[in-house]
Amino acid sequence: MLALHRLASTATCASSLLLIVCALMAGCSTGRDQAGSLNSGSLNPVNWITPYKADVIQGNFVSREQVAQLRAGQTRDQVKGLLGTPLMASLFHADRWDYVFTLRRQGVQSQAYKYTVYFTGDQLVRFEGDAMPSEADFIEKLDSKRRFSTVPLLEATQAQMSTADEPIVSRGAVDVAAPAPATLAYPPLESARP
Repeated sequence: MLALHRLASTATCASSLLLIVCALMAGCSTGRDQAGSLNSGSLNPVNWITPYKADVIQGNFVSREQVAQLRAGQTRDQVKGLLGTPLMASLFHADRWDYVFTLRRQGVQSQAYKYTVYFTGDQLVRFEGDAMPSEADFIEKLDSKRRFSTVPLLEATQAQMSTADEPIVSRGAVDVAAPAPATLAYPPLESARP
């Protein structure tokens, strides 16, 4: 009887809570202009939840340190070794390589960088593009603002090291150094058929 009374009081409490929430929501939008502001404002519970959007990283990141190593007269292979394979190499512009990098993250303004290198034959003639960030600056921009606790220093004392060198002694019924049985017999996987 007591369990039935608790169940009834829980159901009454839940239905009362539902009525209160509905009344509050209905009271917030009494007029036509207020209903429009409710849908677009921060009062709408649907706007409280935002879906997860994955980070989109596209292209070749070229750092300031890589650009500093470029020199006129380098070969295509040397430039490719420094900057990587270009994202865009056109058949119509065979002497131009474009390195484009974009990063789109939720809650952060999109970042886009472009760097172009020009060749005459197999030799690098000139290079130009956006002011590229250093590798450290770029990693700092990627930081998700989530801080982890510091990792403790893992260091063993002399006493711990001496116990690690001791041989393992068998404890109880399990013998650590017991040899494995010479042959093992397993039952057949399928029953014999006549």
